[in-house]
Amino acid sequence: MTQDEQKRAAAEAAIQYVPENCIVGVGTGSTANYFIDALARIKHKIEGAVASSEATSSRLAAHGIRVFDLNDIDSLTVYIDGADEINRDLQMIKGGGGALTREKIVAAVAETFVCVADQNKIVQILGKFPLPVEVIPMARSHVARQIMRLGGQPALREGFITDNGNIILDVRGLQIHHPAELEASLDEITGIVTNGLFAKRGADVLLLGTDKGVETISR
Repeated sequence: MTQDEQKRAAAEAAIQYVPENCIVGVGTGSTANYFIDALARIKHKIEGAVASSEATSSRLAAHGIRVFDLNDIDSLTVYIDGADEINRDLQMIKGGGGALTREKIVAAVAETFVCVADQNKIVQILGKFPLPVEVIPMARSHVARQIMRLGGQPALREGFITDNGNIILDVRGLQIHHPAELEASLDEITGIVTNGLFAKRGADVLLLGTDKGVETISR
């Protein structure tokens, strides 16, 4: 299968994790888009969705799926999203599309987090994919200096503003052997809104599209 076919297969397999009459959290990115397209086929069986970005909200609405504000619901059964990198402990780097903060919020609320990805996303050690960090604009230089002290090489994502009105620093040069520890260290830097490590709240299930079909990896 091609990479796109692997993404689509993983995304369509995630439909089995969506209970009837639920509100489902939906991520952002190319694999999440395949999930949205599949979700549209069962939209009559669900109440609606919570979106992790404006782009996702628009795609859901275009399919006629009701979009809820997270503040207006009491619970979220499941969250479906992709990853830029993921290890077999189901810790991830996310945020290549810039929606990491809202994605992390929705993931924190969801009872179950199902990651959908193609086989190219799975790695032994996180860090080859640049780690996105959302930053308050006035803190850019301060945050960059602190990240350099942690061994990273931060670069401003040119011409990009998040849905929250902030900037992204993409951090290269990291081999992340202890993802939860680095996630916590970055969270302590004043001026960082959040970072793209999803280790403290990783996925519960990974649906991995491969040449041989969809592999399921769970905690």
